[in-house]
Amino acid sequence: MGAIIEFRNITKRFGPVTAVDDVSISIEEGEFFALLGPSGCGKTTLLRMLAGFETPSSGQILIDGQDVTRLPPNKRPVNMVFQSYAVFPHLSVLKNIEYGLRMDGVPAAERRQRALEALELVQLGGYAERMPDQLSGGQRQRVALARAIVKRPRVLLLDEPLSALDAKLREELRFEMSALQDKLGITFVMVTHDQDEALALASRCAVMHKGSLLQVATPPDLYEFPSSRLVADFIGSVNLFEGQVTKEESDHAVIALPELGGSAWLDHGTGASETVSIWLALRPEKVELMKRTAKAKPPVMEGTPAGYNVARGTIIDIAYLGSESVYDIRLESPDPEKPGKRIRVIRPNLTRWDQEDFTWDEPVWIGWHAEAAHVLLQ
Repeated sequence: MGAIIEFRNITKRFGPVTAVDDVSISIEEGEFFALLGPSGCGKTTLLRMLAGFETPSSGQILIDGQDVTRLPPNKRPVNMVFQSYAVFPHLSVLKNIEYGLRMDGVPAAERRQRALEALELVQLGGYAERMPDQLSGGQRQRVALARAIVKRPRVLLLDEPLSALDAKLREELRFEMSALQDKLGITFVMVTHDQDEALALASRCAVMHKGSLLQVATPPDLYEFPSSRLVADFIGSVNLFEGQVTKEESDHAVIALPELGGSAWLDHGTGASETVSIWLALRPEKVELMKRTAKAKPPVMEGTPAGYNVARGTIIDIAYLGSESVYDIRLESPDPEKPGKRIRVIRPNLTRWDQEDFTWDEPVWIGWHAEAAHVLLQ
């Protein structure tokens, strides 16, 4: 399949403010694509330009190879689901879903059949005659989805579609939306600030920051191989250490980490010069926590020589989250005049007593395997 949507050097200015700055993205047909970033990063502006509600200051937007940059919204093969549901309170569920087809002049019998089919797709069969105030928030969002897909658009745009729902319902609807997109084969483009939502739903994500595009990648690549500290810090939780490469080979590298008071060993080369600063990104769940006694020798981590990828620390905070526990560790400082670096470790609670293994103010070793860390050059 080829690209169904192309943003070519899109820039959008509102007076002196540049909301979107020279962004180029290609979205494949049938993708579930997420525009991800914090508030004010430009993702919603980009979606509104795709929908036709905003006009770019410069650049082109193509859908199916056609330049739609100046086309009005009703001339584009897209439909949109808004954050606020936007269902008509005075119309029944069925009439809400039929509304767009009625505006398009679709005959009554066909309207009804297509609306009922859409209701079945969003698991609301039997709700046709209910009024919106008789529905839960999740059901109203399903009505909004049905009203969008009933027109059979080439592209469905989703503006923070689950943000108004509670956590459990959001998780439930994620699975439903993913299954729906897979069944329909429609290209979905979703805006969200929720990284978990983007990682769970999207086949690819575009991370934006202050109007600029930082990285486009699959969810696993975004998480495991972020292109910068900004992406690493936004996608999940991460421990970052500034350092310098002291040995660079094709099959391994050594990085001096002053904040750690030691060095890291990687099982691959970094491509970095020994004269520039780099950052080591280490996800909390990839860090091991081990008990430390006064006489205990430093542990040797898998795939590393002795003395690498370990540090002393003390537990200063614990958060029990059911399936996992989060530990904040204060590392021993190599400078007695300064406090040690604070890092985070996540341990899965594999048994009912895992969380009792460690306690506050306990001295510990932290360590990680040779393949666990990722080097960032910016």
